[in-house]
Amino acid sequence: MSNMPKPEIWFITGSQHLYGEGPLKQVAENSQQIVNELNKSGRLPLNLVFKPIVTRPEEIRARCLEANNSEDCAGVILWCHTFSPSKMWIGGLLQLAKPVLHLATQFNRDLPWADIDMDFMNLNQAAHGDREHGFIHTRLRLGRKVVVGHWSDEEVQDRVAVWMRVAHAWADWQGGKFVRIGDNMRYVAVTEGDKVAAEARFGFSVNTHGVGDLVEAMNGINESAVTDLCAQYESQYDVAAALRRGGERHDALRYNARQELGLRAFLEDGDFIGFTDTFEDLHGLTQLPGLAVQRLMADGYGYAGEGDWKTAALVRAMKTMSADMPGGTSFMEDYTYELNPNGQLVLGSHMLEICPSIASHKPTIDIHPLGIGGQDDPVRMIFDAHEGAAVNVAMMDLGNRFRLLVNEVDAIKPPHDLPKLPVARAVWKCRPDLKTAVGSWIYAGGAHHTGFSYSVTTEYIEDLAEIAGVEVAIIDAETKLRDFKQTLRNNEIYYHIAPGLGRM
Repeated sequence: MSNMPKPEIWFITGSQHLYGEGPLKQVAENSQQIVNELNKSGRLPLNLVFKPIVTRPEEIRARCLEANNSEDCAGVILWCHTFSPSKMWIGGLLQLAKPVLHLATQFNRDLPWADIDMDFMNLNQAAHGDREHGFIHTRLRLGRKVVVGHWSDEEVQDRVAVWMRVAHAWADWQGGKFVRIGDNMRYVAVTEGDKVAAEARFGFSVNTHGVGDLVEAMNGINESAVTDLCAQYESQYDVAAALRRGGERHDALRYNARQELGLRAFLEDGDFIGFTDTFEDLHGLTQLPGLAVQRLMADGYGYAGEGDWKTAALVRAMKTMSADMPGGTSFMEDYTYELNPNGQLVLGSHMLEICPSIASHKPTIDIHPLGIGGQDDPVRMIFDAHEGAAVNVAMMDLGNRFRLLVNEVDAIKPPHDLPKLPVARAVWKCRPDLKTAVGSWIYAGGAHHTGFSYSVTTEYIEDLAEIAGVEVAIIDAETKLRDFKQTLRNNEIYYHIAPGLGRM
């Protein structure tokens, strides 16, 4: 995914001058060693950067401001090797605007029981320092992730890695630009939302361009580029004979190649990281973009249909989180159900635009009528999604706040062939079961558009919600509908009160 530059994470260690210069030198050396070993582990997706230890309020504030002003810094990991009195941190933490992970660890894994003396105790009192850190973070209402355990523990490293990926997605959102080509589908409620509130909360902007701007970009594409891209399609996918060079419908494939090249040029020129379109605004286009959208999504662009900018932004974040990970992430929609008591399933799809990163096999490129939009038959990739554990995630604007909603699911091989369904699709079982999951989703006001991912897990979305300061509701194997409804009621009160608490 070439349009996702990688930032870095800073490692900041707190101490104090009470212990003298010798112990402080040891603290710095140990902190540097932890950073070096974590980077060598191969389990972290971003480079961890050691920063000189901080021991005074002025240093802490300056380091936090430095992090804010660094475009390379996506977040900070905080640790107390010894003890760092938390009043020193107030000025810096009140200024800090980057995501925070509190690593509750210590340099040594095992205690040298026979040799422990007070010098050892004073130098290695991270258990003491972490609690002081935890108090001031809580007192200041600082959103953060806490990871506990020795830094060499692979489970600890993996949880840090999850947060790093989410911090990367958050950094990508800051100043990120999403474009709506046309408006949202008429009369649809859930795809609406407050774009001003979204930019204030999440950091990305959403603005509209007319479909004519896309048509203009398409008109600027030369024929040789179209020919080359069509040849690439034929080499990478199973292209229907009618669409191949010399086939009776090859012009439709060429038109789609022009759409893809035009969309790429338009997005690159505007520095956009995601987009939406709508079948109700195709003036100047003869096809609703299908194949073009699928390939752009596979390259990391956020996308959602029918003007749904919130889901486009969510898909981009999930793409960023899962960059270079197996499994795949796509725009998705719960389309229809199998309600047989012996096996209740969801068939997910969309009109055209499911990302091939989730395909179980080489996609087929074909052309079929759409039955909506009133334009020529669009070209699209057709495939089944692969099996595996996955999540469906939605973002909704509830008026007074945003809510993220997660359902953990298990994608399966379709139990029957789908010879007449000419779109990409996924079939899954909901956790804990379809009735509980769908009921919970509906009570939560869950959107019909989602981000669907095999590589992103619930922990990623929890971390994103923590960084953004928004609600997250989770439907998993343990969900009970009665308890879920009560949680939603409790959240109504909490998120009404929480903005008034602020940082104190």
